[in-house]
Amino acid sequence: MAAAAATTTTIFEPMSPSNTRVGWIGTGVMGSSMCSHLVKAGYEVTVFNRTLSKAQPLIDMGARLAQSPLAVASQSDVVFSIVGFPSDVRSVLLDSTSGALPGLRPGGVLVDMTTSEPSLAAEISAAATIKGCHSVDAPVSGGDRGAKNGSLAIFAGGDKTVIDRLSPLFALMG
Repeated sequence: MAAAAATTTTIFEPMSPSNTRVGWIGTGVMGSSMCSHLVKAGYEVTVFNRTLSKAQPLIDMGARLAQSPLAVASQSDVVFSIVGFPSDVRSVLLDSTSGALPGLRPGGVLVDMTTSEPSLAAEISAAATIKGCHSVDAPVSGGDRGAKNGSLAIFAGGDKTVIDRLSPLFALMG
């Protein structure tokens, strides 16, 4: 008699300060304000920015500084990025020696909020899938005022289950 194969359904609990470590890459005009909402909400946040002075206000609020995107990801369950150009996105997320994806544990999530290229979002998604991770492309609209007020429009694309898990974080930003 053959045993029936057991099926396992993974139930993900919503992300909250008690169960989610957040990484943030890019603390310029938009990123600093967006990230500050997560810090104020009690999330454990690790940040990276090429220019330390731009990250300092978040560090003063309680965020931890990492020396590279790889270091951010190694301390995070979900990593947000919002940087200048598609080449910057590729570098901070996919670089084989210092990018976030190599440092992310399986099951981790990359969320790129940079207005970038659809082909790059597909490339990031494919690379994340190979590693057993998830990727969400989530550009925003609303400018620096929307970032400061937590009223951005967030256009999240990716697996619906992952986006639903991220909704408590997105709600703090827009």
